[in-house]
Amino acid sequence: MQISRRHLLGSGLALTTAAYAPWSGAQSHKAMRLLVGFPPGGGTDAIARLLAEKLKTPLGESVIVDNRPGAGGQIAAQFLKSAPADGSTLFLTHDHTISILPQVVRNPGFDPEKDFVPVGGFATFVNCLAVSAATPAKSVAQYVDWVRQQGQGKSAVGIPAPASTPEFLVKLIGKQYQLDLVSAPYRGSAPMIGDMLGGQIPAGIGSVQDFLENHRAGKLRVIAVLGGKRQAALPDVPTFAELGLKGFEDLPYYGFFAPKGTPAAFIDQFSQALAKVVAQPEVRDQLVAMGLTVEYMTPAQLAKRERAYTAVWEKIIRESGFQAQ
Repeated sequence: MQISRRHLLGSGLALTTAAYAPWSGAQSHKAMRLLVGFPPGGGTDAIARLLAEKLKTPLGESVIVDNRPGAGGQIAAQFLKSAPADGSTLFLTHDHTISILPQVVRNPGFDPEKDFVPVGGFATFVNCLAVSAATPAKSVAQYVDWVRQQGQGKSAVGIPAPASTPEFLVKLIGKQYQLDLVSAPYRGSAPMIGDMLGGQIPAGIGSVQDFLENHRAGKLRVIAVLGGKRQAALPDVPTFAELGLKGFEDLPYYGFFAPKGTPAAFIDQFSQALAKVVAQPEVRDQLVAMGLTVEYMTPAQLAKRERAYTAVWEKIIRESGFQAQ
């Protein structure tokens, strides 16, 4: 018989063999809402749906994915800020919304430090450059040559959100290879990849998990990844560091966040459940197959990584001369 979360919390049962002290916020919701700031069909959505399904058992309740796409996760983050701080709503997101967006948007409508609390992290990942199969390029060198053959060496590169890590990468790649690359922002990776598959845009930058399935099918080609080492899911694809573009070895992260004021007992309970889920071999294998490096982080560890990554990007953004919009 499945134990309900209310019963679990009320009885003080633990998710592990250790004793667990229940928190006193009795819940009236029937399912947990898991916010995702990007459309269905993208990499973040796929990750959220996998974890939502697996978290049902240790939490003892349904977890419903609620896609609220737009503005690089800003809409979902604003919704989280106004959500009840009772464990009924969480936000699964990556570094862009938490660490970068507040630095590049003048009035984002939320402050991660004041409005959110880290609940737990589960993975790191890398961004990559991919090209449409409509282009002849099979390597960065071939892509650079192809762009130079276009009108005045100018070409568009899709990015899943404006003022995101991929947009800064477009600028740096253009500078590195003396190309006139123009960012083309989308509302998430799914519509960007749709245009790449249709040949409307020749290249895109996003996370490995966004491109991996189509890369394996030969519909797109990932030609370079960031980070300090090659990815297990793409062992034949070189890093940009190997090709001479350095400074992006610090890896972005994925984690869960809750509204400020969410009871510590609930955060502990969810964090334990998350640790239990990502330790399962089948879950780990599926996340790795999506291009992630599984790395469970306690709330404190996620907070530390978030602060460090924010500081890295504060320096990059400042040195780029980018002005908050």
